[in-house]
Amino acid sequence: MAGGNWTRVNEFILMSFSSLPTEIQLLLFLTFLIIYLVTLMGNGLIILVTLVDPMLHSPMYFFLRNLSFLEIGFNLVIVPQMLGTLLAQDTTISFPCCATQMYFFFFFGVAECFLLATMAYDRYVAICNPLHYPVIMNQRTRAKLAVASWFPGFPVATVQTTWLFSFPFCGTNKVNHFFCDSPPVLRLVCADTALFEIYAIIGTILVVMIPCLLILCSYSHIAAAILKIPSTKGKHKAFSTCSSHLLVVSLFYVSSGLTYFRPKANNSPESKKLLSLSYTVVTPMLNPIIYSLRNNEVKNALSRTFHKALGLRNYIQ
Repeated sequence: MAGGNWTRVNEFILMSFSSLPTEIQLLLFLTFLIIYLVTLMGNGLIILVTLVDPMLHSPMYFFLRNLSFLEIGFNLVIVPQMLGTLLAQDTTISFPCCATQMYFFFFFGVAECFLLATMAYDRYVAICNPLHYPVIMNQRTRAKLAVASWFPGFPVATVQTTWLFSFPFCGTNKVNHFFCDSPPVLRLVCADTALFEIYAIIGTILVVMIPCLLILCSYSHIAAAILKIPSTKGKHKAFSTCSSHLLVVSLFYVSSGLTYFRPKANNSPESKKLLSLSYTVVTPMLNPIIYSLRNNEVKNALSRTFHKALGLRNYIQ
């Protein structure tokens, strides 16, 4: 980083929503704060109820609990920093903090892709092999699948973050985004990044396409199995166990796909910020709502847990 007229970068400036009037930024702060609290509360309730309610100790809810842990982590990486920039108008972020935020953003993003694929496989086994489901998806298998879902995030995040932050940064230090994402930070590098960009494109395609193909394969077999069910009621019951997961998968892949795979000509920084909000802020809030509203088992478990807590409180008083 030394030599020539290069200036060593010790911190970055997140442009975030600084171009908007102060009143609009305050409104955004209140909106995102409410979404943030709802996300933590909703995913926290899913974790709690799947742990304490014996009726939700099946593999499906084990993976749902993992998804809720992941969504909380994803939110903690992005939202507090964004709220701070909106409220205090302090948009600076240190070099190490930016690298750390990017690392965990990659880690949780990759883990979510593979966890959604694992959840699709769980539904495939439940519907296509119902008699062998408890044997196939035993505790040991569940644990292995969970580890296999979380693990890919480590090498992807380590390689991409370490490689990107090994480049020299010079000139402007303004990141035109509300968090340290790879593309806007990469624009500040003053070196040849062609090899890194090739790796990033190939890596992104693999990380997205491999889980996506696994999900499509699982659901093609699920669809074939559902069509063979003779009764309409049986078909509806089988489909209802997959509908929440399908909706969550659609939200995640559509929003992230529009963000990273749109043509550059149609990919302005402002539109990318809006699309990034959908999968970093909005989707983690919607996931527990989707699973709660569309799943009677979760609704009943939440009701039982609430009444137990209320009964215990009245007993203590």
